[in-house]
Amino acid sequence: MDTFDALLARRSIRRYTREDVSPEAEQKLIEAAFAAPSGNNARPWHFVFVRNRETRAQLATMHEWTGMLDKAPLVVAVLGNADDNPWWIEDCAAAAENILVEATALGLGAVWCGMREDATEAVGCEAACCMVLGIPVGKWRVLALIGVGHPAAHKQPRTQLQPGKLSFERFGKRSR
Repeated sequence: MDTFDALLARRSIRRYTREDVSPEAEQKLIEAAFAAPSGNNARPWHFVFVRNRETRAQLATMHEWTGMLDKAPLVVAVLGNADDNPWWIEDCAAAAENILVEATALGLGAVWCGMREDATEAVGCEAACCMVLGIPVGKWRVLALIGVGHPAAHKQPRTQLQPGKLSFERFGKRSR
């Protein structure tokens, strides 16, 4: 699968078979994460790869949208050090996208579950995630949890092109 095909085929997969993710596939996901671009090459990230069933079950309770994580044989926590770089969110998001696209290229399914809290967050899901994974509170922020596994159903590739959100040369110019 070439890169463009993997980008179009990448879909949020929330249901997985019982088949495990191979160590070789896990290694490729690790390498894809570390290949992400980073402002000034600061690389303010850390990744926690989780296979333990009990830990995945705890992560599944972190937020109303993380329930599928206990069924994913692999969960990746994407962490950023806000002290290292003001662009940690962008850098870690690029690494997360690399993981998602590589999972697709490997024939796996994956889903991104945002964990970073903001002013509207009522529940301390990020702090709870830090507690479950032993992440030093205050030093690292949890951007996302990514569930990875073999998809239980296949979704068709798609483009989500929205011509109304595209301009050429100047905002609002719809053609060349």
